[in-house]
Amino acid sequence: MNLKQTMIASVLAGIGASLCCVAPLVLLSLGLGGVWVANLTAFEPVRPVFLGLALLFIGLTYRKLYLSTQICEPGKPCTDDEVIRKQRFIFWGVTIPLLGLLAFPWFAPLFY
Repeated sequence: MNLKQTMIASVLAGIGASLCCVAPLVLLSLGLGGVWVANLTAFEPVRPVFLGLALLFIGLTYRKLYLSTQICEPGKPCTDDEVIRKQRFIFWGVTIPLLGLLAFPWFAPLFY
């Protein structure tokens, strides 16, 4: 997997992990309610799977950005320090809110 794929996979896994708790709160705050909102908690049993996947993909992306050396041909974008800096900025810009989404179920009772 390349860097972009691991970042996208970690975001999707994080959204899946927080779907059981964040989605009902967002829908209720928008004024949408009803019994069907309670059905969104059906995703709770698969939350640990998504949580593990999100952390795995975040770790893979971190490893690819910071720990492994990239072998590139001269003139490719991966040799440019500016591109690497932007990739790291995007990584942290996605990872911090994603970790907040993953931790949301522990903070959700404070909002209800």
